[in-house]
Amino acid sequence: MRRVLSTILLLIIGAAIALGGAYAAGLISPESLQPPTANVGTQATEATPQVNEPVAAVSSIIVDARVVPVQKADLSMSASGIVEAVLVQEGDAVEPDQVLLRLDASRQRVAVAQAQAELSRTQAQLEQLKAGPRPEQVASAQAALDAALARLERITAGAEAGNIDAARAQVSGAQAGLAKLLEGASEQQLIAARADQFNAEAEVRRAQHAYNDVKWRNDVGALPQAADLERATNNLEAAKARLADLESGPTQADLSSANAQIRQAQANLDALQATLPTDVAAALADVQNLEAQLELTKAGARAEEIKAAEAGVAAATAALQNALVSLADTELRAPFAGTVALVNVNPGEQVSGAPVVQLANLEHLQIETEDLTELQIVDVNIGDKATLEFDAIPDLQIEGTVLRIRPLGQDNRGDIVYTVVLEPDNLDPRLRWNMTAVATFTAE
Repeated sequence: MRRVLSTILLLIIGAAIALGGAYAAGLISPESLQPPTANVGTQATEATPQVNEPVAAVSSIIVDARVVPVQKADLSMSASGIVEAVLVQEGDAVEPDQVLLRLDASRQRVAVAQAQAELSRTQAQLEQLKAGPRPEQVASAQAALDAALARLERITAGAEAGNIDAARAQVSGAQAGLAKLLEGASEQQLIAARADQFNAEAEVRRAQHAYNDVKWRNDVGALPQAADLERATNNLEAAKARLADLESGPTQADLSSANAQIRQAQANLDALQATLPTDVAAALADVQNLEAQLELTKAGARAEEIKAAEAGVAAATAALQNALVSLADTELRAPFAGTVALVNVNPGEQVSGAPVVQLANLEHLQIETEDLTELQIVDVNIGDKATLEFDAIPDLQIEGTVLRIRPLGQDNRGDIVYTVVLEPDNLDPRLRWNMTAVATFTAE
């Protein structure tokens, strides 16, 4: 209503100015302002000359406008999740990169820890390949090769004909010993054993006679005759035992021992005879394989293996960076310094892409028109001046300059309207975001 009244008033003033200018220039006479009178039968004999000169007309464009910040942003989360903490309130001043809101980041922190562990593992693997083999690894490979060579030598030696012949001889000797044991003592051995027993008995009689000569003495036990008698008696018992042994034949223990010697010799022979050329070939293949392993161990990693390990480190690094980005996405940070205008979320709520915080720089405000039509915009240019009045502050009137004109018109209830952005020449501290205003453009 205020804009309509102002428009009518300006039109009336403009019409009065135009009429006054025409009257002063003589284009309009006082009589022309009187109602016309009839002049029947009378014809003018003189014509009054008239001069047509252009008249400058001043028109005004009055449109609604609104106070808006130069810089504002509706901030939303890059990731969805549960709000853990809201760190600001509406009206708070914030600095660039300040954390405004934080989501629950338990899963993201676990992912970062896993990615860090994988990166450490791949880096250690790469360093190990570049460092080459340790002395302990070379020594272990050499020991395995030495053992394989010794086995090959044993198998090769066992397969030789001389060793097999020697084993056969051992079997024959053990069998002959058993046969001899089974035959028992010979006649010569028995005669010799009986002779030894007779001699021992004679020696006992002699010693007994000598002992009888001194046995009445109290110190007989210390005399040599007593010792001679005891020694002769022991020799006799030994001779009797040897003769009895020869006459009774071999004992079960002797037979078991002889049989055991035969079995051991036969087993040795069988093992040597079981050695085949394939066993030698297999042992030789083991030696060759271990020799190759030793050479590979000494040579260290190939260039291809190092490149593959480096690629693994690069992949693990990328995975860690991705995990860190996902963790950073759980925090909402201020993109610029400003004031929190709106907080649209509370702790414990789920967010998934909708704006949650509105931030604006309220230190620098500007004016944007709302209903400047396509018929009016043609008379407005960048750099034009406009008078700005505010409904909430009737006593405030400031000048503004057109900064830019948005090239795309918008449909507003059937009218195409354009937005013009004006920079106030000065700002009043009473101005607030979204206050309504009236912008008056003066155009000739």
